[in-house]
Amino acid sequence: MQRLLIIFLFLTSFGFVNAQRFANQVPNTDRKYKAEKVVDPDYGITMYNHMISALGGDSMRYNKQGYNLQGWQEDFYESGKVIHKGFYTDGLIKVFKNFFENGQVERNFTVSDPKRCSVEIYYPDGKIRSQINYFDGNPQKEYDFYANGNPEYTEENDKDMEFLYKRNSYFENGQPSSLFELIDKKAKKYTKKEFHENGKLKEEGSMLLRKDMGDYLKEGDWIFYNEKGDVLKREKYKNGQIE
Repeated sequence: MQRLLIIFLFLTSFGFVNAQRFANQVPNTDRKYKAEKVVDPDYGITMYNHMISALGGDSMRYNKQGYNLQGWQEDFYESGKVIHKGFYTDGLIKVFKNFFENGQVERNFTVSDPKRCSVEIYYPDGKIRSQINYFDGNPQKEYDFYANGNPEYTEENDKDMEFLYKRNSYFENGQPSSLFELIDKKAKKYTKKEFHENGKLKEEGSMLLRKDMGDYLKEGDWIFYNEKGDVLKREKYKNGQIE
């Protein structure tokens, strides 16, 4: 769930009409903010996301004179603590950091080159929550973590987003919930394993990427297990269908 929320928040793009519709959400240069109003427990501080041009945002921010904001800008909580420090060009953010009221970094957005950028998002105690690396505006690599530090989700794509290298998810105790990994790049063949919460294997088999269908389909022999590890059944698949 967490990864879907984060991807939605970073990939939503705005056309001219939407930019006008959301104009009242653009931070005011003079305003100070209450933490409970701007720090969402699930999403974090998101009011700057639609000004990130590298990820499709096109909402503008203006200075006191009404011109597009240029250069460094700091925003503050009502307590006087910094909530945001960012560099703007023509009203759009290029790089920035957001902060919790306790001074911990909430997220850090950086640009490596015209095609590569990344964001790291943190919990209030400073532990990493998510790290996403983008290529040409697409989330090429994503790593999400539980509050206890254990991995929650890992996804790696090729830079053109044409196929996956891996897509793994984990239970909060660190044990794998689902493992999906490329084993033959040329054939686009993958191994897939699902696990019970007790750590026992639930099912395993192979999958193939069908580009014509835009999907990954079960292929070959699959084995299914109960929570004790006993084999429940065996099935053979062709193009995602049981033979």
